[in-house]
Amino acid sequence: MKRTVIALACALVAPVAFAQTSTTTTETTTEPATTTQTTSTTYTAGTVTTYEPGKTVVVKGEQGPVSFALGTAARVVDGAGKIVTAPLRSGQKVRVYYTGPERERVVERVVVENQD
Repeated sequence: MKRTVIALACALVAPVAFAQTSTTTTETTTEPATTTQTTSTTYTAGTVTTYEPGKTVVVKGEQGPVSFALGTAARVVDGAGKIVTAPLRSGQKVRVYYTGPERERVVERVVVENQD
């Protein structure tokens, strides 16, 4: 009888003793996508044909006349970088530095090449 009880106890304990449990944890992390936008400054060189202070300047260059809208951030400077207070005159040589495509150009500065 002792033998039977021991055999029965072993039979009941054996499945629990040999059972293996495994836990698999999968962790997924996502990082936000980052986009980098590069802007480059381009310039158009030519002579001033029309100038409205604070509004527009039309420059006649190699590709013909190009109109630029002057925003509040646009500044008119000389070759040394000093602010020019006198209005631009027709015939003055300038370089208009801007960023963006043709329809969304943002003028950064207008450099007067020759000061008379």
